[in-house]
Amino acid sequence: MASSDTQTSHEVYLLPLTDEGAPDVPGGYIYLPPPSDPAYVVRFAIEGTSSICRQGSLWVNVPATGEEFQRDRYHEYKSGSADPKEILYPDFSRTLEIDIPITSAGAFAFYTTFTPLPELSSTETSPPEPTRTSTYYIDVSPNLTLNKSILPINALSVFSVISKFMGRYPSDWKKHLKGIGQRGYNMVHFTPLTERGDSNSPYSIYNQLEFDSLCFPNGEKDVENMITSMEQEYGLLGLTDVVWNHTANNSKWLEEHPEAGYNVETAPWLESALELDTALLKFGNTLKILGLPTVINNVDDLLEIMDGMKTHVIGALRLWEYYVIDVERDAQATVEAWIAGQIIFPPGGMDGVKDWSLKQKANFLLEKGFIGAQKMGPRFYRRIDPKVGAGLLTIVYGRFDSEDQGAPSSGAALSAMTRILDELNLPFYREYDADIAEILEQVFNRVKYVRLDDHGPKLGPITPANPFIESYFTRLPQNETTKNHSSKSLALVNNGWIWAADAMKDNAGPDSRAYLRREVIVWSDCVKLRYGKSPKDNPFLWDYMARYTRLMAQYFAGFRIDNCHSTPLVVAEYLLDEARKVRPNLAVFAELFTGNEEMDYVFVKRLGLSALIREAMQAWSTGEISRLVHRHGGRPIGSFEIDEVYGDDKTTLPEDNTSVNSISSPESHTVHRIKESPVHALFMDCTHDNEVPAQKRDARDTLPNAALVSMCACATGSVMGYDEIYPILVDLVHEKRLYSSPSSESEVKIGGGEGGIGGIKKLLNQVHTLMGKDGYDETHIHHEGEYVTVHRVHPKSRKGFFAIAHTAFPGYGSGHGSLSPVHLTGTQAKLLGSWTLEVDASDAAKQAVLADKAYLKGLPSCVLDVDGVKVDAKAEETVITVPDKFPPGSIALFETWIPSADHSEGLDAFVTNGAKKAFSQLGLVDLNSVLYRCEPEERDFSGGSDGVYSVPNYGPLVYAGLQGWWSVLRDVIKDNALGHPICNHLREGQWSLDYVVGRLERIEKENDQVSLRGPITWLTERFDAIRKLPSFLLPRYFALVIQSAYQAAWDRGLDLMSDDVRNGQVFLQRLAMVGVQQTGYMKSASLWPTKSVPSLAAGLPHFASDWARCWGRDVFISLRGLFLGTGRYEDAKEHILAFASVLKHGMIPNLLSGGKLPRYNSRDSIWFFLQNIQDYTKMAPNGLEIMEEKVARRFLPYDDTYFEFDDPRAYSKSSTIEDIVQEALQRHASGLSFREANAGPNLDMQMKSEGFQIDIKVDWETGIIFGGSQDNCGTWMDKMGESERAGSKGVPGTPRDGAAVEITGLTYSTLVWVAQLHNEGKYKYGGVKTSSEQDVSFEAWASKIENNFERCYYVPLEPSEDRNYDVNTSIINRRGIYKDLYKSGKEYEDYQLRPNFPIAMTVAPQLFTASKALHALGIADTVLRGPTGMATLDPADLAYRPYYINSEDSTDFATSKGRNYHQGPEWLWPTGFFLRALLRFDLMRRQTEAERTEAFQQVTRRLMGCKKAIGESPWAGLTELTQKGGEFCKDSVSTSDLIG
Repeated sequence: MASSDTQTSHEVYLLPLTDEGAPDVPGGYIYLPPPSDPAYVVRFAIEGTSSICRQGSLWVNVPATGEEFQRDRYHEYKSGSADPKEILYPDFSRTLEIDIPITSAGAFAFYTTFTPLPELSSTETSPPEPTRTSTYYIDVSPNLTLNKSILPINALSVFSVISKFMGRYPSDWKKHLKGIGQRGYNMVHFTPLTERGDSNSPYSIYNQLEFDSLCFPNGEKDVENMITSMEQEYGLLGLTDVVWNHTANNSKWLEEHPEAGYNVETAPWLESALELDTALLKFGNTLKILGLPTVINNVDDLLEIMDGMKTHVIGALRLWEYYVIDVERDAQATVEAWIAGQIIFPPGGMDGVKDWSLKQKANFLLEKGFIGAQKMGPRFYRRIDPKVGAGLLTIVYGRFDSEDQGAPSSGAALSAMTRILDELNLPFYREYDADIAEILEQVFNRVKYVRLDDHGPKLGPITPANPFIESYFTRLPQNETTKNHSSKSLALVNNGWIWAADAMKDNAGPDSRAYLRREVIVWSDCVKLRYGKSPKDNPFLWDYMARYTRLMAQYFAGFRIDNCHSTPLVVAEYLLDEARKVRPNLAVFAELFTGNEEMDYVFVKRLGLSALIREAMQAWSTGEISRLVHRHGGRPIGSFEIDEVYGDDKTTLPEDNTSVNSISSPESHTVHRIKESPVHALFMDCTHDNEVPAQKRDARDTLPNAALVSMCACATGSVMGYDEIYPILVDLVHEKRLYSSPSSESEVKIGGGEGGIGGIKKLLNQVHTLMGKDGYDETHIHHEGEYVTVHRVHPKSRKGFFAIAHTAFPGYGSGHGSLSPVHLTGTQAKLLGSWTLEVDASDAAKQAVLADKAYLKGLPSCVLDVDGVKVDAKAEETVITVPDKFPPGSIALFETWIPSADHSEGLDAFVTNGAKKAFSQLGLVDLNSVLYRCEPEERDFSGGSDGVYSVPNYGPLVYAGLQGWWSVLRDVIKDNALGHPICNHLREGQWSLDYVVGRLERIEKENDQVSLRGPITWLTERFDAIRKLPSFLLPRYFALVIQSAYQAAWDRGLDLMSDDVRNGQVFLQRLAMVGVQQTGYMKSASLWPTKSVPSLAAGLPHFASDWARCWGRDVFISLRGLFLGTGRYEDAKEHILAFASVLKHGMIPNLLSGGKLPRYNSRDSIWFFLQNIQDYTKMAPNGLEIMEEKVARRFLPYDDTYFEFDDPRAYSKSSTIEDIVQEALQRHASGLSFREANAGPNLDMQMKSEGFQIDIKVDWETGIIFGGSQDNCGTWMDKMGESERAGSKGVPGTPRDGAAVEITGLTYSTLVWVAQLHNEGKYKYGGVKTSSEQDVSFEAWASKIENNFERCYYVPLEPSEDRNYDVNTSIINRRGIYKDLYKSGKEYEDYQLRPNFPIAMTVAPQLFTASKALHALGIADTVLRGPTGMATLDPADLAYRPYYINSEDSTDFATSKGRNYHQGPEWLWPTGFFLRALLRFDLMRRQTEAERTEAFQQVTRRLMGCKKAIGESPWAGLTELTQKGGEFCKDSVSTSDLIG
């Protein structure tokens, strides 16, 4: 928990968490830079609606300043804390942030606890149990320093030495350390410096607490002096191996503590393995007596021995007794239990036992009464529970009764049980057979390798000193110490490794038979240590190894964990914690042979590994070394993922997961998004345990291999003997000679010369360290034939180094090959040097150096200068050419810079600054042009000449404005996809820059939009500044400019909206910006016939222009959310007035056509319109004043006469909005009956003549409005059949005639509203007149609806209640719902479950019984709700067709030409009404604050699909509809206005 007095820096690393509490960062691996002073912070960002905010706590074990790290001490950030910065509670308007200062390096962990949200239910349910997420890790890099200078991990140049070959300290050691330091290395890796065991291997440690006296006569004091002189005199840090999972087989302390190892007493499952091992040793010693070969000359000899092994070892041992049960013993015990009545009947039923087969009975005992199934033990360890066996006998024979002469005898029962147990043993015998086969195979292969194979050691005759097999066990000697222990504890398992083993599995543990099956490649000189799971399992061992670890940490800046993949993670964590107590900034390296990158990540994350050791000598070709260098070379040149972006006006971009470079918080902190990080590498040109170039490749490859490694953007390293060109790998066990190196004998100078590559390595190491310290982390690698080129540059200064390496892999001789001239665009270069390595690798030369009895020496060699490398500097590029004579083993090194980027750090600041001010004068309609405009909109503006930008090999952008570019660039940036077509296009030319500015200039000129001058000027200046850069940098800088401009435009849009939007969550802001996206000027469309105003589109791109743009129903479904909810009251008012002006027949048009050709065919549009007027009066400031607004009428009031818009009668009369509302109500009260004006094919080519007739009336018994017919479709489900092939032309897909439930609800809502206004004296009308001139007050009308609504619409749960409702029991398909229609033309359509009733619930909740409503909503939630939309029809309905394909022209009446538009596809906009209704009725039953919070969380959970969809959509919106289950529908609009 952050200390109150912790001083924090201005650096923040943003760590967003997902809904499940996992880190929402690319790749999931969190790798942070070293701690800073003052401390930077990790900012946990948790969306306020997240599940983990439900009674949640964040637990973090990062220590506070001055606090010692304890792995199991977690600080809790908990709900209810008094400090608001430490609260984790639901907040529906913001993202919660918790800042944790990072003051130390290491591997830290966090998790969350919370109570899961229960499933939605209309009845009482048990609350879920609290839960805990998985543990996640944060790795913080150590802060290494050398002579008070920071040394980043990536700047390390490590040099490995096998300590025992260094000679005696100080004389021999100092000269070698001096030579290492002179060559530019800055860290020395020592193999273990402690006392060695009998084998003399450095990794077989005899005494972990004492340093090797042969090297260090004064012990620890010498080591201390050595480390001090290394750092102060030679500029070297120390790195040592730590060996945690084995000890020397002669370690004296094992005799006192055999429990530290695996023996038959601590690991009884190993008894069979020990017996086999002992028998094999004895067999090997008696081969001669048995008449078997002791010298293996060929495979036949070995096969003869293997036959003997089968007889004398396998047969004699009777190993099957470890697998099977003792049938005689267990059968007798079972019968005795049966006789004694000691019976158990296991749960689960035993029906039909008498008829079971023998196998079924055996399986029953195996499942219900078997003991010891999971592991090996002593002989016949496995057995049957006699009481369970007796239960089986009882079922078969009945209870034992000695008095009953007819009852089964004990003999019969014994015989029966014997047969059952014999059957039970069959799979165990098969298990035994498989293991024996594996034992024989492993022994054969191992003996063949060590005695026959050419690549093996060919050990020679089998003798007691050179036995038949390597023993898997160390047998401790019998002495005064060991006599105090059980003899079973004195044989300890030796350590080893297994091909492709599971790194998380203990190969000597109870779940493994590796030691029995002889699968282990054993190290006979090393005893495997048995830690258990915690210190209490083996107190001595944990304490002893902790002391050893702390001793190493006292002197060494870094550890290399030997055999890390076989070290139990819990042990490694514990010991590293101990080490970091001594040295907090400990660098930790490891080799992992897990064979699985995901498993590598597990070790890296949990242990906080600084890097994994990788080796260039593993490459088998030039192509492969090129791949390895590419992997470890850093990011590509020109990458988007830079560390920071300068700028004082940065805020959060509306992308949850984009790789935005940085943002600034209100406190002016620089906020970095945590970037995807690979596992870091310590990339060695060669390691101490792998073959050198002279063995594996060509000795000349020593130089190019070293150069390529040094150019990598990671820690690098080498080994003693590599620079010197030793002819073979040094045998660290048997070799006795000491190191020699020319670098240890004289001053090392940069350049060529004899005796290896030390002089060149000095330069390479200096360059590597410089690049690592300064952050040169962008690299380009090119492979051509046997050449590899590497160019590594600084991401800001653009300074760099360029290397050419001609590799020397076998098979290419001395051919010079060819390298095409290298063109460095926009770059200048200076040659630092070019060299070639010549080596005498003849057999004679090798034998000469190998013959030296005292010292290890390199092959005769010389590094020569290479002349003829040309650097041709031109204005626009530099061309580098290598000479014809540039043989394998040659390199050239250059320094590079970009003149036009001399001040590129200032350029970064320039192109990302000032946008906020430049965009500050834009209005929301301006932003429509700047950010959006799809293809039809852009064509409309330009008269057809200009559209959206099309990127070659990619296609057209979705918008002409900035959003079009950003939708592509956000993923390009996130993935650093420099090969994306947009990047290629930018490198090829600057057309994109011209387009961005040019279209804004045209808009400014044509529309006289002076507000665009600021963005135009800003963009022009930034593009002018980057035009002169090399083309390969254009993608990066173009993205920076677009990113900054887009961000500024987005922020400006939010600034112009309501506080709720400005301060709301990203999802709300995205929805609000859809209003900007959909509202703009169009030449072909307006709200008025003679006045151009911005209009709201019905969805893009399909409904963008001309008559198709503005739909009455769509506008007034959307207006509340897009305009009223965002504070855009003037836009809302303009649309209300425009549609009020065209009221006719008491209806508003569905198609507005600017008022010129309005079409009146939608019965529901008027009710959504009236609802929005009501909403406006309640939500807008002084909203009621709109009722007095006057509007000129397109048609005459209360007159159905049609005339053109330029007729003198048009707009000759005016009405107030109050009058408009009243006219709509009155016309419906009086009844409507008219034929659409201009009816016929020119108006609607699909509709039959009868469909143009519109009839609407009120049933004054119920107050419910009825309308429509089976020939038209007057509600939003308005798809008309179009297929002549299918015979559906003119037949509506969903006529929905009668009384649609949503119209009834909207009517009631309007009546209640105007009644209230009238009663308050704010509405002059008190009611309406019926067609018979009867006065009906609004209250009376509303009451009629309220009193009849549920009787007419509700379908009761129980059939017994049907008599109380107007239902036809025989056609009810689903109960507990509300009908979609009442008294339609097809009665069954009334009972269809559709998503329309929640609309009525939302606007008129008074009509519903709360419990019934909640139950019905629960059904809709389960049956209809999809990821984003609501299914338009119950999937259980026979008419359900969830896939809408408008182009289909089949003979299928239901689907042809998309007639099923509303018969199953999932529509977006009903989701909003559903969630509003769900929230309203759920809140009604909630009593406490926590319960009310749960209701909100239920809603937000159901928005997850929409949140994901809008975040991923290139259109920055939500699609109108999807197919079943949220599948993409190509015929849907890509971004819909229907989200309000």
